Amino acid sequence: MSTANLTIDLSAIAANWTNLNKLTEVETGAVVKADAYGLGVARVAPRLAAAGARQFFVAVAEEGVALRRALGPGPSISVFSGHMPGDAEMIRAASLVPLINSVDQMLLHVETLPGHPFGLQLDTGMNRLGMEPAEFSVLREIALAQLPTQIMSHLACSDEPPHPMNLHQLGVFEEMTAGIDAPRSLAATGGVMLGEQYHFDLTRPGVGLYGGLPFVDATPVVTLDLPVIQTRDVEIDETVGYACGWVADRRSRIATVAAGYADGLIRAMGTNATLTSDGQKAPVVGRVSMDLITVDVTDLPFEPESLQLIGPHQSIDTVAEFAGTIGYEILTNLGARYNRVWLA
Repeated sequence: MSTANLTIDLSAIAANWTNLNKLTEVETGAVVKADAYGLGVARVAPRLAAAGARQFFVAVAEEGVALRRALGPGPSISVFSGHMPGDAEMIRAASLVPLINSVDQMLLHVETLPGHPFGLQLDTGMNRLGMEPAEFSVLREIALAQLPTQIMSHLACSDEPPHPMNLHQLGVFEEMTAGIDAPRSLAATGGVMLGEQYHFDLTRPGVGLYGGLPFVDATPVVTLDLPVIQTRDVEIDETVGYACGWVADRRSRIATVAAGYADGLIRAMGTNATLTSDGQKAPVVGRVSMDLITVDVTDLPFEPESLQLIGPHQSIDTVAEFAGTIGYEILTNLGARYNRVWLA
């Protein structure tokens, strides 16, 4: 089989949720947007629910509908984008909780779904989603009279603990929510790591569940093994790949593996990347192309049948560093062409 194998360890995801939950004294939710960061929400979410998660978060209402099908009735599903025009029937039918981001969304929600649960999202300085302090001060009494189920905001720099923005946003959030009885949430994965003062009533880890930083103690979740299609000898001064991107300075053994940027292994990885075989590294040579990557396996003690890009020897964040990006982008870009195997 020439299709690469993407193995997803559901027990590792559950273990990461459990360990993040142990770091706080409050409720721990789970962010499963973008199809559980590309790993399959229909498999991931029920496993998280079995581990104890009762509050789930998605980006848009359509994701919430798919999640409700996977979870069934019971767990709470909140929608970061709030209540957008055309969402009312999805919100009602799937019992979703829109996180209201503006006065306009508040008006739309109470007009189309009076009495339906909602939460509030506040902008404490990230300038992305949520009501700014001046806007919230105008809406505050009206919104609180409708009994929101939760009030949340999002930290811009939680992956950099010393950054002054963290304390700034904490102060703004405390000031904006002073005297409010509704459960409050500020911390995603990075916020959990910042400590108790950021935890409030509910944390909502995302990337840490899937083995990513800044949860440095995360159990690895993903293994990506790429089959070798062909291996060839390349002589000194011969080239490999598009634009003659690599020139051999010794007699080399080059393996071509079945994966490329069509599978989410972005071209920017280039020759910074390595693959591994039993822990021994083999460098990528030439350009990453649409379906193929060429790897110098000259120094391996045997000719491999497959090479591993992500696994015990290279985390998603290590692979992200090859391309100058972050683990989130690597995870969410992993393509549909892989042979996916979920370990229970």
